[in-house]
Amino acid sequence: MKALQKTAISAAAVALLTGLTSVVAFAEEAAAPEVSPVTANVTVVNDYRYRGVSQSNMKPAIQGGFDYAHESGLYIGNWNSSISWNGDQNPGVTSPIEMDFYGGFKKELIGEGFASDIGVLQYAYPSRGAYSYQTSAGTQVNPNTTELYGAQNFTFGALTGFAKLSYSVTPLFGNPHSSGSYYPDLTMNYDTGVWGLALNAHVGYQKVAGQKIVAGTPSLNYTDWKLGLTKDFGGGLSLAAAYVGTNSSHIGSTYAYSGPANQGSKNLAGSTGIVSLTKTF
Repeated sequence: MKALQKTAISAAAVALLTGLTSVVAFAEEAAAPEVSPVTANVTVVNDYRYRGVSQSNMKPAIQGGFDYAHESGLYIGNWNSSISWNGDQNPGVTSPIEMDFYGGFKKELIGEGFASDIGVLQYAYPSRGAYSYQTSAGTQVNPNTTELYGAQNFTFGALTGFAKLSYSVTPLFGNPHSSGSYYPDLTMNYDTGVWGLALNAHVGYQKVAGQKIVAGTPSLNYTDWKLGLTKDFGGGLSLAAAYVGTNSSHIGSTYAYSGPANQGSKNLAGSTGIVSLTKTF
């Protein structure tokens, strides 16, 4: 014990002789601050696209959420976005927001940089009024949806991403008899190492179960894709720009995913540019 005390005294003396203060010495030995298990985010975007289809009727949206991640790998979260398609499609319904609630388990089971992720996601559309409206694809009802998902994240140097499968255990966004719908997708990001820029790419396929093929009605199944670029400004602030599109079908001027008839029934799944600004806390 005395030897340790002598060593500490000698170290302090050397620090004083070299002009270092005790505050600096303690700061160098201090442990790194713990990372908070709670994070938050807020985004503004010119068009909220979900799986390639506009949810804000091609108008700007504001989004935000919170996440809690435990060191065990368990996590829960909530994410929200302004929308317009519910109220626009059915004037008797007021539903200006989408609220997503999710929870799961995420852990690097394979190795460092290869996190496996399983969970459940609830899409909720709080509203006033009864859902039931007619679209080109048929009558739809309450769009609240529950999906199970599994994903495998990967890291290969500057290349990161994940492969994911989402499976609906309820009717998918109000489409009758569509339980069992699924959506596999692949997302990749490449850090260029230049000026905080990263390249982004995504492709997915939406399969809607239980469709009744009717003459003159386009299929709801489609593939969507995205190519983009993200700029990291530091401090949790990032700017993203992307070009998104789908091969969503149409028959003449009848689109599988169309906007309100009183606004021209525009194709909500057409190709377009997306710009978003995100701040994480």
